[in-house]
Amino acid sequence: MNGIRMDAWLWAARFFKTRTLAKKVCDLGRIQINGNLAKAAREVRVGDMLRVTNDGGEFEIEVLALSDVRGPAPEAQKLYRETEASKEMRQKVAAERRAAREFEVLPASRPSKRDRRRIIQFRGRG
Repeated sequence: MNGIRMDAWLWAARFFKTRTLAKKVCDLGRIQINGNLAKAAREVRVGDMLRVTNDGGEFEIEVLALSDVRGPAPEAQKLYRETEASKEMRQKVAAERRAAREFEVLPASRPSKRDRRRIIQFRGRG
């Protein structure tokens, strides 16, 4: 196997639930391969460095193996290795997110019907 499509590899490595979603993310420019923006049809090869941005955060990974078959998570994790800097950055962002949650001001109760109407009117949907 010489190379595999970017969207198929991202799907097999379990970064995205569907190939369609992986393709859409590639089209939005959230995937970089060796410092360049990657399209969904671009071939991934062993040794490539990828920067993947998804809901879980930003990953910097090295491709260790190729697969276009989606298997169990432990098998998918053998396809890549995340850099130490990437792990540290994601942990730091997660810690900041947890700390920010402590200072978040939550309302005492749910909005009343009158409050909901005002919210809808304020947002311009009414």
